[in-house]
Amino acid sequence: MTLLGGVILIALGFLVGSFGTLIGAGGGWLLVPILLLGYHFTPPVAVGTSLALVFLNALSGSIAYLRQRRVDLSLGWKFAAATVPGAIGGAFLTRVLSLQVFSLAFAIVLLAIAVFLFSGLSMAPSSRAERRWISDASGETHVYHVDVWKGVLVSVVVGFMSSVLGIGGGIIHVPFLIVACSLPVHVATATSHFVLSISAFVGAATFLALGQVNLETTALMGIGVLLGAQVGARVSLQTSAVALRRLLAGALALVGVRMVFHALRYVH
Repeated sequence: MTLLGGVILIALGFLVGSFGTLIGAGGGWLLVPILLLGYHFTPPVAVGTSLALVFLNALSGSIAYLRQRRVDLSLGWKFAAATVPGAIGGAFLTRVLSLQVFSLAFAIVLLAIAVFLFSGLSMAPSSRAERRWISDASGETHVYHVDVWKGVLVSVVVGFMSSVLGIGGGIIHVPFLIVACSLPVHVATATSHFVLSISAFVGAATFLALGQVNLETTALMGIGVLLGAQVGARVSLQTSAVALRRLLAGALALVGVRMVFHALRYVH
């Protein structure tokens, strides 16, 4: 590893950490394409290294969001517990996927979520939904109604997808919490980041035990990720809910299209 190469990895980590925390998605959906296409990692090592970095991102971002008092901890713990079984099982499935199948599956997931976000669809909570509220550090009070069972159910899927694709799950969790569970955007991003810190840790630990984490890349990019996450959490305070949703959808669409070309071997 040259000095320039190390600086580039730190800079990439900073950008991924900033943007990943800003939209509450952890950055794994950016890290996996970077490691696959830019550094030619095999899918298992790309996913394992990505999850290790997503954990660092989510841990740093969660600390910032907890200080801002925007994390619904009661929901967060329930959702996090539901992600654990899938996070372990998904790590083993990744080992048997070919590069082409992996890339295509990754692209389909990203594009589907982008369309979901662009559509602006929302689901009204049921009559049995639990009324919740939190007041953040700025004094703003967020009131919302949540069908907790929906969040628990999707969290099981999120844990599995997190380890299979190395995306950390936040990229799926945030849209679901906003659209299906009716959480305010800023509460959804913060709570998802908290859940992500736990599910990514479980997934990363499993991949580490399997010898599928590149420690040098994790250490260098991790420096940038830890710093960037703090910046992203601060910037989110000044960003509107609509802007966050559009940023997330647009970025997903771009990366998804790129991964489709990669899967079809039109772009190498």
